[in-house]
Amino acid sequence: MTERKPPGINFESWIDKQIREATERGAFDNMPGAGKPLPDADAPYDELWWIRKKMIDEGVSALPPTLAVRKEADEAHEAALRAASEPEVRKIVADINDRIREAIRTPLSGPPLNLVPFDVEHVVVEWRAQRSS
Repeated sequence: MTERKPPGINFESWIDKQIREATERGAFDNMPGAGKPLPDADAPYDELWWIRKKMIDEGVSALPPTLAVRKEADEAHEAALRAASEPEVRKIVADINDRIREAIRTPLSGPPLNLVPFDVEHVVVEWRAQRSS
């Protein structure tokens, strides 16, 4: 594929020929995702799709640390309400409370944290009420 396009042949014919020859050689056989639909084909256009994908793949967050803790707290609260058992609820809340206390002790960059540890008993009451309805 490093050869130059010969003069007198239009680009489309030259490229089609290279693709056909590569297909005949089996260069496209057993490629990852072969025969599967394109991921996110129905998603709206996003110029920065590749940056967002790379950040997800690398586990990088663009949120300031204080906002990341707030997001973790929201997600932990939701996870606690979906938990299968009361001990699991208590563990989830205890873990996020440790994270919140650590963020309060060592100030993080970003907007103010404005977060206090969850009341474990209150979350358990919420969980029970949700389970009974």
